[in-house]
Amino acid sequence: MDASLNGKVAVVAGATRGAGRGIAAGLGEAGATVVCTGRSSTTGNAASDYDRPETIEETAAIVTDLGGTGIAIQVDHLERDQVRALADHIRDEFGHVDILVNDIWGAEVLKGPPAQWNTPIWEHDLDTGLRIVRLGIETHLITSHYLLPLVICEPGGLLIEVTDGTADYNAANYRISAFYDLVKTSVNRLAFSQGHELAPHQGTAVAVTPGWLRSEMMLENWGVTEENWRDALKADRADGSPTAPPPFADSESPRYLGRGIAAMAADDDRARWNQQSVTSADLARAYQISDIDGTRPDSWTSG
Repeated sequence: MDASLNGKVAVVAGATRGAGRGIAAGLGEAGATVVCTGRSSTTGNAASDYDRPETIEETAAIVTDLGGTGIAIQVDHLERDQVRALADHIRDEFGHVDILVNDIWGAEVLKGPPAQWNTPIWEHDLDTGLRIVRLGIETHLITSHYLLPLVICEPGGLLIEVTDGTADYNAANYRISAFYDLVKTSVNRLAFSQGHELAPHQGTAVAVTPGWLRSEMMLENWGVTEENWRDALKADRADGSPTAPPPFADSESPRYLGRGIAAMAADDDRARWNQQSVTSADLARAYQISDIDGTRPDSWTSG
């Protein structure tokens, strides 16, 4: 813990697992108070698209264990009334928000396994595709609508839009399906447009993408944990688990992304990032930070 964000209030929307949990943890390491929202709670999954054990309460506990203050609030970010109530609660409790992270996703299962990628739009299940769009774009718009008024209460507020792929990369590469491609490209543009709107209020908006993320789901897919993840690269694994491809060697923990965002949030000159689209590795180089294992991976440039 470096205490650089002591006294700062952050909201990580979509903090249950993966990048969201890593970002919440990174902000907690720096001493922030982190409101962790999502649908999966100890009280029930609240229409989550995943049947998984992770909860927002677990994330909040990690934040607190790392030196911050974690607060879990169950919210479905597709439901306007719930997001409005979240904003009202934070306004009453804290008065403002210093850092808002839009990491809502929830469509990892809906995008399908690699064998289903590259399915043309006319063959893709329309209901599934439109659900991906709602989860990946509409949630961000609703959250910004209700929470950005709390970010601009004080100068220097920061909005982070989390996506997959930078604006430049996504502009030149087809991403899985027309629906997924639209979502991940649109989130980059959201940072650009909202940065334009925040600038007069001395606020900053940045789109950030992780590299190959060792999320809970990814580790489970290769039959490893964060402690032994390199075993996934071994050929002919004794337990019969699949072998990950060589680029997995350059994967990163979710905390790597969180540490980069925490460093940006603590930077008095963070406005220099406004409207940009960057990777976790870009932030690591700029702020001289490392992943939890001491490395500085960059899967976007390593191939």
